[in-house]
Amino acid sequence: MASDILAEITGMLMEIVGDEFLLADEVTPKTTFNEDLALESIEFVALAERLHERYGAEVDLMGFLAEKDMEAILAMSVGDLVDHITRVAFARAAQSSSTPAA
Repeated sequence: MASDILAEITGMLMEIVGDEFLLADEVTPKTTFNEDLALESIEFVALAERLHERYGAEVDLMGFLAEKDMEAILAMSVGDLVDHITRVAFARAAQSSSTPAA
């Protein structure tokens, strides 16, 4: 599941920043948004919109970032985002499986 999410995030990033930029360095879980990808705030907003469309409101990238201090935001990696999405998806799956059918 995490590798699928990583591939989807990589695809979103390619759409946002341009694939020729990302082809220079392979995106891995250790790739940082700030230092490695040099994502600007407008690109974070575009990523947040794509994540919302793909995974739903629960993923909430801006809310996820709001829980972090500036140092943590600057150090955030693609793997951190994959972990967040995985947790949200797991919680959603657990909740839907425990909800009795009407």
